[in-house]
Amino acid sequence: MPTFTHLDEEGRVRMVDVSDKAATVREAVAQGVITMQPETFDLIREQKVKKGNVLETARIAGVQAAKRTAELIPMCHPLSITHVQVDFSPHPETHSIRIEAVVRVVGKTGVEMEALTAVSIAALTIYDMCKSYDRAMTISDLYLLKKSGGKSGTFVR
Repeated sequence: MPTFTHLDEEGRVRMVDVSDKAATVREAVAQGVITMQPETFDLIREQKVKKGNVLETARIAGVQAAKRTAELIPMCHPLSITHVQVDFSPHPETHSIRIEAVVRVVGKTGVEMEALTAVSIAALTIYDMCKSYDRAMTISDLYLLKKSGGKSGTFVR
């Protein structure tokens, strides 16, 4: 098991020094699912939610969240992200929407946290826009699907 690089010799938290690492193309793909009542699902699909287009608003929120991850996660490095894509796959049989985010950077550290943050905030935006219809919505299955680039290579779930 690798050592925790966010701790110094005395066990104090620190930001990892990536100064000597090579910049490479790095990509991460994350996913999450939001499940809701059938009526709420239909309102979203038919674009009848009073607050506006839920999925396009959530897409913008996800992109914005990826770009601001370093402001939210204390030890994340601010990155010059080169690409963020947030997509939605509605599943009528389960009244759920799968959210997937792809984040890319040419840099010295990975973008896993940025992809996970994009999915999380997109899901929370859907919840926020629809909570007056359905407070029982559930956000689940948030995890990294794939990451590539850097010294540790490729990970595929």
